[in-house]
Amino acid sequence: MPRSISLWAIRSNSLAAMKRLVIFDLDGTLLNTIADLGDAANYALKRNGFPVHPVEKIQSMVGNGIERLLLRALPEGRKDEATLALVKPDFIEYYDENNCRQTRPYDGISDILVSLVEKGVALAVASNKYERATFKIIGHFFPDIKWAAIEGQTDTRPVKPDPAIVFDILAKIGISRGDVLYVGDSATDMLTARNAGVESVGVTWGFRGETELRENGAAHIVESPGEILKYVGF
Repeated sequence: MPRSISLWAIRSNSLAAMKRLVIFDLDGTLLNTIADLGDAANYALKRNGFPVHPVEKIQSMVGNGIERLLLRALPEGRKDEATLALVKPDFIEYYDENNCRQTRPYDGISDILVSLVEKGVALAVASNKYERATFKIIGHFFPDIKWAAIEGQTDTRPVKPDPAIVFDILAKIGISRGDVLYVGDSATDMLTARNAGVESVGVTWGFRGETELRENGAAHIVESPGEILKYVGF
């Protein structure tokens, strides 16, 4: 009898720990988008007479939405709202047309998404990429995945690390914070998870690195997509 009770307790604790929803960041987590983002930024800069940047430098500028990206890319003395209003339309024009040209899913991402869906886990995307591009890219690269929610940046909601985007997803799906795992590649993502009160997983294959993830409160660190399963509870 004691052994039976013990096994039941272990099983119950395991079930209680399982997550019902995994929220993924987009850029640097699901998809390597840096080449297309870099081309769009440099197109907008060059068209308006500003110096361009190597893609490695652009990579350090992404993560907080395109406005922050462009402000960081603009030269000193021109990092202002008026100049941003000048280059932003050119970025969007180019990116809308070319945002799937060089972008690719990271190795193993498609497999883990399928596995999670098969196990009955809900999936969502929370991105600082503007909403139209977020929907297009997710639909292009993951057409067979059933997403419970896809949320991109809008004018009516602050960008991450503000937790509003996570709260909107939870309200839409009807899931509590304790049932959520948030997966991302940057300080912005780890702070978003902390601000929302949800458990975080930092991925090392994205645009930042392990040091940044740990310094910003990542609950877990993974080096490959398959490792995410153990933090979901499988």
